[in-house]
Amino acid sequence: MLSTLINAFKEKEIRKKMLLTLLMLLIFRLGCFIPVPGIASGSFQSLASNDFFSIMSTITGGSLQNGTLFALGIIPFINAFIIMQLLTLVIPPLDRLSKQGEDGRKKITQITRYMAILLAIIQGVGICLGWGGDMFDATFGSTKLTMALVIMMFVGGSCLVMWIADRITEYGVGNGTSLIIFVGILASASQSLVNAFANVGNGDTAKNVWLIIAFLVVVLFVFVFIIFVDLAERRITIQYAKQVKGNKMYGGQSTHIPMKVNASGVMPIIFASSFLMFPQMIASFWPTSAFYQWWAKWLGIGTPIYITVMCLLILFFSFFYSQIQFNPDDISKNIQQNGGYIPGIRPGRPTADYLKKINNRITLFGAIFLALIALVPSVVFKFIGQENGLANSFSATGLLIVVSVAMEFDTQLQNQLMMKHYKGFLK
Repeated sequence: MLSTLINAFKEKEIRKKMLLTLLMLLIFRLGCFIPVPGIASGSFQSLASNDFFSIMSTITGGSLQNGTLFALGIIPFINAFIIMQLLTLVIPPLDRLSKQGEDGRKKITQITRYMAILLAIIQGVGICLGWGGDMFDATFGSTKLTMALVIMMFVGGSCLVMWIADRITEYGVGNGTSLIIFVGILASASQSLVNAFANVGNGDTAKNVWLIIAFLVVVLFVFVFIIFVDLAERRITIQYAKQVKGNKMYGGQSTHIPMKVNASGVMPIIFASSFLMFPQMIASFWPTSAFYQWWAKWLGIGTPIYITVMCLLILFFSFFYSQIQFNPDDISKNIQQNGGYIPGIRPGRPTADYLKKINNRITLFGAIFLALIALVPSVVFKFIGQENGLANSFSATGLLIVVSVAMEFDTQLQNQLMMKHYKGFLK
């Protein structure tokens, strides 16, 4: 990856895109330190110190826990995107719109943005009403005008983050939403590591040092395991028959269909965690309510029922997302129309059934991998990092996102370098 970065930086056009991407990410990080007028930062941190908001705060780079301009960050857009993905499958007009090419995708993206703004307003209102006067600065008071100002700042900050993400996607390198989440997770993790090293002398120094080393070793092992599975794929051989068209002969070649073990990436974990966390997020604004107490006791983060339901939801959403991405009937039809076939498998319906069977098997292994990554490392991190504050610095989902985004960024740089080389060859 380092050589790819060096080679990409030598190309003028790609260098401009990379510098623009870095500038947009820098603006995002600066916004994470701009305080919102009317909020008492110390009180806000204590209110947002529970497990749920600590996990959500890692995505925003600690901005949510500090109550700054980008407190909501990209979270409303992520929730809106997930909702639109689900609605596209159950609402026929949206399904037809998604199949209308680039124009249809632009319209769906625009609807997603409007929905994200609506969710940002709901979350901002929920924070202000749920925590009430405890979160406001005494000099401003908890008047309706102050609440309206805070909500406007939260919603405006979320819209600005969406704009930054769009500029990165359109004019920079990589997916803007993914890179903002990537930077937020790394910023939170690095801050936790700095605090852990600063507090080494408090208590048993040798024990604290060994716990930090053990934590870093586990993180490295999880990184390697994620990369290994993320690169794993099953290759289905496709043989094309020879065809004579005019005076030329085509076909007679062999290729393959790459089927990745973890083709759905981190999306099943995000879907499953959002499904479980959304009720807790709404109820957490009223921590004394009976519903919140019941949910925290039985379905709160880390409870046995939460772990069981999380595993089942990951399995469900893995197969659900696989059905969206991979259509064996369409692939079988395309192979047959181009004169291809899978050796030993008849074209048509038998090919589609064969591809479906292989895809289900691979999806099952990918779902088990995601379930292990979502739960086992989190338990280990909590056991090792409880004393030094590293328990919430890296979640398993965060690690998976970091690896996936880094590999996607490297792939996009390689693709752009390849296009430049092809352009030079054609000239």
